[in-house]
Amino acid sequence: MNVRWKSLLRIGLTSFLLYLAIYYWPILSGFVTRFIHAAKALIIGGIFAYILNILMSIYEKFYFPKSKNPYVQKSRRGVCLFAAILTVALVIFILIRLIVPQLYDALAIIISEIPETIEKILSFIQNNEGLAKVVPENVEKMLASTDWKEFLSSTADMFFSGVGGALNSVFDLAKTILSGSVTFLLGLILALYILSDKERFAHQFHRLMDYYLPKSYAQKIRKVLTTMDKCFHAFITGQLLEAVILGSLCIGGMLIFRFPYATMIGTLIGFMNLIPVAGSFIGAAVGAFMILTVSPMKALLFLVFILVLQQIESNLIYPKVVGDSIGLPGLWVLAAITIGGGLFGVLGMLVSVPLTATVYRLLKEDLHKKEALALNNEIREEDRWKI
Repeated sequence: MNVRWKSLLRIGLTSFLLYLAIYYWPILSGFVTRFIHAAKALIIGGIFAYILNILMSIYEKFYFPKSKNPYVQKSRRGVCLFAAILTVALVIFILIRLIVPQLYDALAIIISEIPETIEKILSFIQNNEGLAKVVPENVEKMLASTDWKEFLSSTADMFFSGVGGALNSVFDLAKTILSGSVTFLLGLILALYILSDKERFAHQFHRLMDYYLPKSYAQKIRKVLTTMDKCFHAFITGQLLEAVILGSLCIGGMLIFRFPYATMIGTLIGFMNLIPVAGSFIGAAVGAFMILTVSPMKALLFLVFILVLQQIESNLIYPKVVGDSIGLPGLWVLAAITIGGGLFGVLGMLVSVPLTATVYRLLKEDLHKKEALALNNEIREEDRWKI
């Protein structure tokens, strides 16, 4: 009877809390939003710490792991953490150095060649009777009479003046940049603080669970967190390795076929491939647009090359490098990316795959246990009837 009253009390309390959450949802959602905004630096620091910890753990395996020297043991954490930060900074610098200058040059070429391209299109329309009949005469006259250089210049002036008007003042822009920089630096400092003493923080967390939660709940939470850590770790390392492989193959193929901007486009496609499925297509679109400034035919051939490379990547590289590591079938990967991207954009695409892999792995293990238990019960039942 006591157990029944406890169950009824839990049901009543849960129902009452659910009613309060629904009735006061605007207040609750506003509080959650403000809390997330206030804890933004801590959240960013946790993300930085998790990513840097992957690199730091790799470096710690190679930094004199068997040495008994006390100076080596004390310096291991600091040296490996510095090496991890330096690696990330170096990668970001290389990406910016390779992508930004060539992208700027390509945009400058596009802007400078737009008038000449429009003149070629007009002459082609005028010399082709079939197209001349399709294109209205007033549209043709408007295109021919427009001073495109003056039009582009005035459009650029309007754009930048519009941006200035939207920002209202230089002070607001400076405040936004300063706020973002402070949040970034504070998150980085928190990440360094977490990583410098991560074992102690983990020990404190486990102590809190052991003392304030029932043993069964603590074990389940540890199981979920361990599985989530494995899935996220495998996903991040797999995506990085696949991005390097795909970028290298793209650069090599573009150099062989003598496509322009090979290094820049290959690096961009490899970097954008960190976004599952959709990222490489975005990089290919930008690359084709840049090659279009040099040769439309090469841009078309580049798209054919990327389609072939995508087939190789999706059928051979991705299943072996990423798919097998997270243990998630391709259908669920696509579903996770579609739903996560629709709800939370690019961030949803990045997080949805390892989260879905976590749920998939936990359900799979639980289902196997239940099936094994049911099978054992059936065997015992058959043995009982034999006796």
